[in-house]
Amino acid sequence: MLKTGSVDIAVVGGGMVGMATAVGLARSGFKVAVVDPVQPQAPSGEPDLRVSAINRASERWLRQLGAWDHLPAERLGPYTAMAVWDKDSIGKIGFDAADLDEPNLGHIIENRAIAHALWQAAKRHNNLTIHHTKPKAVALGERDALLNLEDDTLLSARLLVAADGANSWLRQQAQVPLTFRDYGHHALVATIRCQRPHDQVARQVFLPEGPLALLPLADPHQCSIVWSCPPARAEQLAAVDARAFGQQLTAATEARLGTLTLESERATFPLTMRYARDFVRPRLALVGDAAHTIHPLAGQGVNLGLGDSQALVNLLAQAGERDPGELRLLNRYGRARKAAAQEMLAAMDGFRWLFDGSNPVKKGVRDLGLNLVDHAMPLKKRLLSHALGLGSQSLVSWNR
Repeated sequence: MLKTGSVDIAVVGGGMVGMATAVGLARSGFKVAVVDPVQPQAPSGEPDLRVSAINRASERWLRQLGAWDHLPAERLGPYTAMAVWDKDSIGKIGFDAADLDEPNLGHIIENRAIAHALWQAAKRHNNLTIHHTKPKAVALGERDALLNLEDDTLLSARLLVAADGANSWLRQQAQVPLTFRDYGHHALVATIRCQRPHDQVARQVFLPEGPLALLPLADPHQCSIVWSCPPARAEQLAAVDARAFGQQLTAATEARLGTLTLESERATFPLTMRYARDFVRPRLALVGDAAHTIHPLAGQGVNLGLGDSQALVNLLAQAGERDPGELRLLNRYGRARKAAAQEMLAAMDGFRWLFDGSNPVKKGVRDLGLNLVDHAMPLKKRLLSHALGLGSQSLVSWNR
């Protein structure tokens, strides 16, 4: 039997960015529905393979949403410094939270822990309902949008938010064109144990085959790694026995944390740049991976998505009685977040080109550049502030 419901805004996708958007909108007084068949479970046991580097701006947003208090302290990996270097070279740069008088530069947190905390925060809002099912049809009209769910619910909403990931069903149904490019790399992720304590320092070494990041977890001797390399190399690294993998990892990091040993399974996934041609349509807004995916080189993917979430919530909260699905209003969000995504994509492409391979000319240029920036404190502070999301507090300009 068909069930019907009406909300102000329906969010398709209850992951980190989708639920952050839904909770933010509910806090702002909107009647919100979330559509997602999967409810994240509380993290337990060993750390998950998929983690995110949550910067200071994202932390503040999660605190505003009431989610931060639901994150288990024992699963938070704060990092107070970053060390970046070019392997077998003199090029290096370091960043420290003390340079900006911040307590840390961010936290390494399991994706599942963040998602679960946001779902816990959602329980506080009786104007937020969750439909544990999938959408099966959508119609975008002049005055509202209709979402037909697999449990025979028909939802009417003034705005739909696509937060259903890189292969967004809602984006595809709305026929939003997508620009994409295969980076030609796979990312290998795993949890490792370090002989020496990581001292809450996030490390990244640029190898001829691609960057390798060591992200400090709550355990002082545990790190999550993201190793970006060509597919054949990723397959080889995933297939060798644990002892051989540890030896190759130790050599790649020049034993800066002593002997490294594998503590988990290994997983690989292809790296693809995706960029939606339109972030908004009448009655539709895209957020997070539904709008863009970038190379994990700087660990900014989730922060970019949470920035989308905060920008959309702030815009609609300030809009008062205006129709949240009105294209003229949504365009303010679309312009601001497309610019932010374009800037990040361009920066990642530039970094990838500069640090790709062992061409002696490029190697000399990047070594010189790293060392110059390392000794230019004003520039370092500006770069650091930008990475922490503290460079601009106004995510969407507002003019009534």
